[in-house]
Amino acid sequence: MRLTDFSTLTFDCYGTLIDWESGINGALGPWLRSVGIHSSRDQLLEAFARAESAQQEATPGMRYPELLAEVHKVIARHFGVASNPDAAAAFPDSAEALAYLKQHYKLVILSNVDRASFAHSNQKLGVTFDAIYTAEDIGSYKPDPRNFEHLLRALGEQGIAKEEILHTAESLHHDHVPAKRVGLATCWIHRRAGKHGHGATRVPEQEVQPDFRFESLAAMADAHRAELVKGS
Repeated sequence: MRLTDFSTLTFDCYGTLIDWESGINGALGPWLRSVGIHSSRDQLLEAFARAESAQQEATPGMRYPELLAEVHKVIARHFGVASNPDAAAAFPDSAEALAYLKQHYKLVILSNVDRASFAHSNQKLGVTFDAIYTAEDIGSYKPDPRNFEHLLRALGEQGIAKEEILHTAESLHHDHVPAKRVGLATCWIHRRAGKHGHGATRVPEQEVQPDFRFESLAAMADAHRAELVKGS
């Protein structure tokens, strides 16, 4: 299997293209320290992952900004600051790598946030995606299989077969496990390589083997370039 075998890249956004973990830590960390709670970055991210996942399962139709407000209530009884996707920065390699990949693939977003939140983040990525599907559109949150079924149905209506799609994401729990269940090939952008635990995402409930693994989107773009050179 080669990267050049595919026509379409489908992306998770937060954690893969946008540095969501730094956004969470930057928003919640100062408040916790101000009230005398001194937890590590990873402890804070793991607490967020547990609360977010439970809330997504409990209220799959809730828009993401409202869901975050409920998550904050779980993390602390008195919570005075919101962790906001708009405040999270793009990973330094995202915009350049996406611009390169756009020359060779259709680019599609499958995100757990709402349309408005993604629109703000999209400005930081500097590329026009060919399609955008959010939890708000679908009415459920990944890893719910409905999100991937919606993706496959919508792309199929555009004439894009499952075999042409490479789902590209950081979270094993939210993305790779359910993507594999519906028969998609996957590429793991392992942003947390060398770090302990799974950060702001839950530990996957089962083993999963992505078809490709890179530690950044830039590395994925470089591998695609190398394939083109080798094949020329």
